[in-house]
Amino acid sequence: MTVHFAVGAATTRADIPCLCAALADLVRARPAPGEVVCDVSAVACPDVVTVETLARLRLTAGRHGHRFVVRGASSELLALFSLMGLGGFFAAAQHAADGPSAPPPDAARPGPPSDTQSPLSGRPSPAA
Repeated sequence: MTVHFAVGAATTRADIPCLCAALADLVRARPAPGEVVCDVSAVACPDVVTVETLARLRLTAGRHGHRFVVRGASSELLALFSLMGLGGFFAAAQHAADGPSAPPPDAARPGPPSDTQSPLSGRPSPAA
């Protein structure tokens, strides 16, 4: 059974326990396993608190036997997930509703750097 949940335009750390409690109340009344679809399309300026909020909501859903799917994430929010090392944690969930997960088109491909790229930055090496 699917539970729909939305995160507002801006959240503070003080909002996180209330949001988690509200989600827990919703999923407690539903049989597990299920799915929580979290709409984040209203998030105007994603920041670290947004990511923390979604991580805590995902943990809350998981504790109650529900899968957590993020829907409506902006490119800025997806980039922030990736920057914080959580790209697979949320991006896969973002694309799960759309079908099989695939790396974003601009995702880094594994493999050795080319002769013209710096191994650390991926930028062209300065001429010697």
